[in-house]
Order: sequence, then structure tokens, then C-alpha cells
Amino acid sequence: MALTQPEPADPPLEWGGTGTGQPMRGQLAVTSCMETLQVGYLHAVAAAAGCALSSPFPDNGIDWHVSHGSSQHTEDDEATIKVQLKCTYQIPPNPAGPWFSFTLDNDHLRKLAHARVAVHKILVVMLVPREVDQWLLSGPDRLELRHCCYWVNLAGHPVTGKRRTNVRIPTGQVFDDRALCAIMARVGAGERP
Repeated sequence: MALTQPEPADPPLEWGGTGTGQPMRGQLAVTSCMETLQVGYLHAVAAAAGCALSSPFPDNGIDWHVSHGSSQHTEDDEATIKVQLKCTYQIPPNPAGPWFSFTLDNDHLRKLAHARVAVHKILVVMLVPREVDQWLLSGPDRLELRHCCYWVNLAGHPVTGKRRTNVRIPTGQVFDDRALCAIMARVGAGERP
């Protein structure tokens, strides 16, 4: 008499699973999720660079203040910049060429484009995959946020559109911990980011 094994059942559902192999994600708007992801990226970069973060309340068009303390700064023992975050899936990862075009509302651009400032400002643009399930990849040795953030200082940039203006974001200016340390070293020496 031969014993047969029962047919394998579908794998058990993970907490909140859908039975399709995909997790049951919450119903928060994708744009809100994009905001949360870019804040997580900023926090990771700031932590690796040894920077402190604060969120102004109300934000008045600037999302974060980033501070970097060092006895090597010549202007003050703490350099601070203001950061405006943006996130998009409309630009593919690894943009070809030396820059990609990003559209800003003119009101946002005016805030970022002041040439004479007490505290320098940068725009950080995160490019993410269109599919939410591709935003994070994890394993025992890593947590990968996809895809990348790029930064630009728009001081002095002209407003050219009626309501919105295209700005160029340099693809060589990846926003990571080393870039943030270099930005802070320049600001701490009394220079532009």
C-alpha cells in the first residue's frame, strides 16, 4: 500500500497578506508614501554623515534643517542647511546625460532661489520606481532604498514659466552621506553648498 502526500496548500498568508504573493499594503495615497520614503532616505544619509535633523513647524516651504557640528568648521562650530525634498517616479532611474529636468512650482522655486541667504538651501529630488513593491529591497546584509536622490543648490535660478519652471538637476550630484559631509564642509567654511 502506497501512501501519498497531500497536495501542497497555498503558502500561509503573512500578516495582512492577500494570498497573491503580494503583501496587503495600506490605502495611504502613493504621494504620501513617497514623502515618507524620501524622509527615510534623508534620515539614513544624515545618520551616516553624523548630522542632526529638525523639521520646522510650520514648514513654510522648507522641509528640514540639517546641522553638522565640527571643530573644523571655520564660520561656526555648527553648519546648517535647509532642505526641500521632492520625489517622483516620472523620471526613470539612472538618467542619461549630465542632468535631468525637474519641474517646480514657481512659489517653491522663489523660496529656493534667493541668492543672499543666512542659511543655504538645497533641493533634494528622489527618483523611485513606479511600482511600490520595488521601493525597498532587503536581505540579511542590507536594506536598499530605491533608487536615488540628487541634490542641487538653486540660489540665483530665474523663474521662467508662468506657474512652473523646469530646473536642471545634475546627475553627478548624488545625495549620500559623503555628499552631505562635503556640503557641510563647504558651508562650514563660509562657502556655498
